[in-house]
Amino acid sequence: MKKYSASKHHTLSELNITPLLDLAFVLLVIFIITTAPPVNDINISLPSASSRPKEAPPKANYVTVDSAGKVYLNTVEMNEDQLLKTLVEFRKQDPDLNIVVRGDSRIQYNKIVGVLDVLVSANVTKVGLATETIGQ
Repeated sequence: MKKYSASKHHTLSELNITPLLDLAFVLLVIFIITTAPPVNDINISLPSASSRPKEAPPKANYVTVDSAGKVYLNTVEMNEDQLLKTLVEFRKQDPDLNIVVRGDSRIQYNKIVGVLDVLVSANVTKVGLATETIGQ
């Protein structure tokens, strides 16, 4: 009788947690799908935006594309090759390089894409796009 009692208690002491884990994974997937990533860093030749602007990073460098299509790094005009070489040098000095791209709202989109390609080639990962805010 003692053997029967011991084996019965043994089976009751094991808890099957598989359904609980399934529920946890389902909830995790639901939260991942329903959570949208925030995208607030859009800034080109300063078109208008209705949200509050984010403060610029403390060590930010600015790549500006004016309405004529000229590219400036901070205030120095340069072509895309010069921009790439300069950004590579900046990355060597500061691996945590921040770049804010400012483009004129009348500029062709492919010019901004060219600047973004240069940033990718220079391995700059912290890039923001600047916008103007609409008066509230």
